Amino acid sequence: MNLFVAGLPSDLDDAELMEFFEKFGTVNSAKVAYDKETGKSRCFAFVDMPNDEEGRDAIEGLNDLYLGRKALVVKQADDRSSNSGGNSGGGGGYRGGGGGGFNRNNNNNNNRGRNRY
Repeated sequence: MNLFVAGLPSDLDDAELMEFFEKFGTVNSAKVAYDKETGKSRCFAFVDMPNDEEGRDAIEGLNDLYLGRKALVVKQADDRSSNSGGNSGGGGGYRGGGGGGFNRNNNNNNNRGRNRY
């Protein structure tokens, strides 16, 4: 079971994260997300646990647990493999096309009209 973990302290590393989750069972991997530019933690992570029951136990045991000032958010990660195409199939999003400015055609017509004289 792949888990998403948010609300992590900024100084928590992969090994410490793995220790927390190993209390609930076997952990294949525990990866804290880091900002590529600054190298600082983005305060969320992904944990892979092969046993779904142990994963559910980890969610139950760690969700809303305070580590520092924030409560952890631990939940099953969204499955992105079925829709890895970004915004495909969505209606009118940022990458879905469109474009042009507000009232684009009218602005061009108004400018043409003004420039004639």
